[in-house]
Amino acid sequence: MIRFSVKEDGAEIAKLVLVVLNDMELPFVKKLGEEKTIEVLTEAVKDPTYRYGYKRGLVKEIDGQVAGIAFGYPAEDEGIIDQGFTQALLSLGIEDQKLFTDPEAYPGEWYLDTICVNEDFRGQGVGSELIDSLDRIAQRENKQRIGLCVDQANPNAQRLYERKGFKVIGQQIICGHQYNHMQKELNA
Repeated sequence: MIRFSVKEDGAEIAKLVLVVLNDMELPFVKKLGEEKTIEVLTEAVKDPTYRYGYKRGLVKEIDGQVAGIAFGYPAEDEGIIDQGFTQALLSLGIEDQKLFTDPEAYPGEWYLDTICVNEDFRGQGVGSELIDSLDRIAQRENKQRIGLCVDQANPNAQRLYERKGFKVIGQQIICGHQYNHMQKELNA
C-alpha cells in the first residue's frame, strides 16, 4: 500500500534518507556519524515544512514495514525546507550546519527531492510504484509538473525515469555532482 507518510514513520524515514545522504557523500554525515544523523533526521521529520517532513512524503508499506519513501516539495518552498533541520539540530544541542546549499527545484514544479527503497525490498517494483504515485502528492500541492534531478553517473535511474515519462530539460551541479534535471507534465 502507498500512503502519505505520518510522524510515526520518522525513524524509518530517517534510515532511508541516510542511504541517500551517504550516496551524496555529505560532510555533515561524516562529521556527526550515522547514529547521530538518524537522531537529527528523526526529530526533523516531525516538522511538516522540513524537506523530509512527514507531510511532504509518500511511503510504500509492505506487511507493516516501510519498504520505500518518496519526498519532495513545491519549488516555491525551497527557501524554507531546511528550517526544520536547523531546529532539530538546535533542540539536540548541535551547532547549526547546512546539509544542502545548492538550489535544486525549477519554478512551477513539485520537486522530487528523494526516493529510496529499503534494501530488503529492492527489485520488487517498489521504486517504480512510488514514481507512479507522485502525481497524488504533486496534485495535492496544486502542481501539474513534477521535476527531479538524476545523477549523470546513474544512467539506469535516468532510463527508469524516462520510461515513466520524464524528459531531461537541463543540467546542474548539486553537492559537487553533475545531475540532469528532468520533468514530467501531469495530465490535467
